[in-house]
Amino acid sequence: MVQTVAAFFSLYLATLLLLVGSGLFNTYLGLRLTAQNVSELWVGGLIAVYYLGLVFGARIGHKIIIRVGHIRAYAATAAIVTVTMLALILLDNLWIWLGFRFLAGIAMVTQFMVLESWLNEQTENRQRGRVFAFYMVFSSVGTVLGQLSLSMFKQLDYEPLVFAAVCSALCLVPVALTRRLHPALQLPAPLHAKYYVARVPISLTVLFVAGLLIGAFYGLAPVYALKQGLSNSQVAVFLAVSVATGVVAQWPLGWLADRMPRVGLIRINAMVLAALAIPLWGWWTFPYWALLAFSCAFGILQFTLYPLGAAFANDNVDPDRRVGLSAILYMVYGLGACGGPLIVGFLMRELHPGTYFVFVSACALVLVAAVRPQRVTGANLSEDAPTQFVPMGDSLESSNVVAVLDPRVHPESDVSHQPVEPAVEPSAGDEDDDGGDGKGDAKRVDPA
Repeated sequence: MVQTVAAFFSLYLATLLLLVGSGLFNTYLGLRLTAQNVSELWVGGLIAVYYLGLVFGARIGHKIIIRVGHIRAYAATAAIVTVTMLALILLDNLWIWLGFRFLAGIAMVTQFMVLESWLNEQTENRQRGRVFAFYMVFSSVGTVLGQLSLSMFKQLDYEPLVFAAVCSALCLVPVALTRRLHPALQLPAPLHAKYYVARVPISLTVLFVAGLLIGAFYGLAPVYALKQGLSNSQVAVFLAVSVATGVVAQWPLGWLADRMPRVGLIRINAMVLAALAIPLWGWWTFPYWALLAFSCAFGILQFTLYPLGAAFANDNVDPDRRVGLSAILYMVYGLGACGGPLIVGFLMRELHPGTYFVFVSACALVLVAAVRPQRVTGANLSEDAPTQFVPMGDSLESSNVVAVLDPRVHPESDVSHQPVEPAVEPSAGDEDDDGGDGKGDAKRVDPA
């Protein structure tokens, strides 16, 4: 365990710093705008457009890295993320903020592509599960620390923005100083949407609804908590405990998911989630400790929908198409995350804060109706089903490159991605033309 962390420590540390800044910034944005009496629809829109940037940036980032190389792409996009945070101190126009958040989403997912490409390139098959698990843990810890760090600031002025920007700048250091070899990039996995829609329609529904819930959580849960009378530091803890319990719960849930039908487990999860949200519809007022208890329970239920849906999807897809599966799941999940904040923001603006949890119940009931054992015929089961349940953190602030680290995936035989490597060796006279990291122009390598 220690050897694994030490071997990839620079990449894990960069991931941690990246998510500390991001986790702090997203929560800060909702709290600051709410304190300034900005409409919940604007809050939801700013989060939604950021997730939209993450989704579209998955393709744009590949082109950037192929064109200029890993180090230059990472440095440039880290600078962009830092600037989009600091610029909010100087500019007070929400329309400009929308553009900055979209740009920040594209830039951040490119950073994750660089980190995940490195992890994948230098991980042996027998280590994939362990490397993947530590990557998830560092990502989740970064998000939790980002929420908790908000409690260091008594006022919602420019100081949290500066701290988030400092984290964004610091994540450059471990990557710039790493002695690891630069990886070959995996070309974007072809989506082949019709194949996956025909094979895993239930899983796609689960992932879309999970995206709705998680996007709404990061965008509007801080607003809901603030309007329940919580202080800024209490709001930070309210969010952090939900993320933390959601991560920890995945190991016992994985034990269950490998021993009982996954469709039934998803349906039970949705039923409990729908019922648990009812007391928070706005009928009663709860003390802080009770809201924390609810937050823990919601974390267990909503943050485990993605890995459950992904596990069920892997059960029903051919083993040589699982990287492409992860790409389509990531896109569907991301599109759901774009819609959730917008819908909840509109409902909270027009009605009252409790409609956030009305939305949660509605989403859960959609899953109860759509995910039924009677719909599962077993006709599309893969040869190795049931596949291993793999704990997964919040996959929004990531890229689908990490899919090839999944121990259920066999990169050597997967037909849904191909590596990229230099076409020519750079000569001594063109040192400055190789993208800054020893890579020449990229070409596609046909599988043997």
